[in-house]
Amino acid sequence: MEGVIVNFRGSAHVKKGNQMIVSIDGSDKEKSKKLIGKTAVWTSSAGKEIKGKITVLHGSKGAVRVIFEKGMPGQSIGSKVKIEE
Repeated sequence: MEGVIVNFRGSAHVKKGNQMIVSIDGSDKEKSKKLIGKTAVWTSSAGKEIKGKITVLHGSKGAVRVIFEKGMPGQSIGSKVKIEE
């Protein structure tokens, strides 16, 4: 299953560098609830992988919050994330 990184989690003044909002392809709120606790993997263009854990739903359209091991680069916004089931 795949998703797309939409944005960093944060407010107007503070951004959380390792927490991202991910939109799941073809998923609604009920399907996204089943993904909580699963692992998400983002692969950079250089081939490095950063793993994260899906923690909670975000909004009512099936987006989720993913907490990654370390800070994510800004270039990751709009790229794909692989969700391991």
